[in-house]
Amino acid sequence: MAANELLTVEDRVRLLVQALSDDRDGPPIVKLFTPDGAATWLISEADPDDADRLFCLCDLGIGFPELGYVSLAEISSVRGRLGLPVERDLHFVADKPLSAYAEEARKQGRIVA
Repeated sequence: MAANELLTVEDRVRLLVQALSDDRDGPPIVKLFTPDGAATWLISEADPDDADRLFCLCDLGIGFPELGYVSLAEISSVRGRLGLPVERDLHFVADKPLSAYAEEARKQGRIVA
């Protein structure tokens, strides 16, 4: 799956708007995951100066979820155990700010969303 297929134009706009907002703890806009693995990304912002750079809660399935920046190109190159590409959770709707997901993930050792 190509990087541009993981995010729609609308997603990119929402991620940029959130990045430029005064609210520093917005909800995640997009959830990406490996269907045949344990990696999950809850993306909340896009860097206005670099469209490939995204801020998210990242969980690679090793028990240490963390907040930080990731590359969309790198995410799109990830494959799970069976070689399946990263997918977007089309049914994900955030119901809390990213910090609440991060707090819960630290307690659980994985993203619960």
